[in-house]
Amino acid sequence: MFQPNPEDYYTLRLHRARSVVLTSSELVEIRASQRTFEGAYLRTALSQFSFSLVVLKIFTSEFYPIGALFAAYGAGVMLIALYRRYEGNIQFFTETDSLGGVRRRFRTSGNTVVMLTLLSLAAYVVLLVLTWRLSGTPKE
Repeated sequence: MFQPNPEDYYTLRLHRARSVVLTSSELVEIRASQRTFEGAYLRTALSQFSFSLVVLKIFTSEFYPIGALFAAYGAGVMLIALYRRYEGNIQFFTETDSLGGVRRRFRTSGNTVVMLTLLSLAAYVVLLVLTWRLSGTPKE
């Protein structure tokens, strides 16, 4: 999955990714992609961290596991955002195949969506269990 120095393997207009000078339209395209995809995942992670702080600060100690769950969920989304950033950085470049031909490298974000779906489902199941345990605790 991760290669050492991927900027040496990927090219754009026959230049290595490390030394390419991007045109204005290419810069706009890359910035729009980063703003749309990377920014969305990072904003989601930050909102989960913020909500976990609200739960931890405002509610009583019975709700601490729920706040910790949202903090862990935010950390998971942050890791997925880093993976999505890695995938997004190489989607604009081409790759030289074994026959010497150049092929455009584009990957959909299917892996990212699957990882985020599994993380979200796991978080929701844990949240349901924590809520169920919270409603079943006897009052003192």
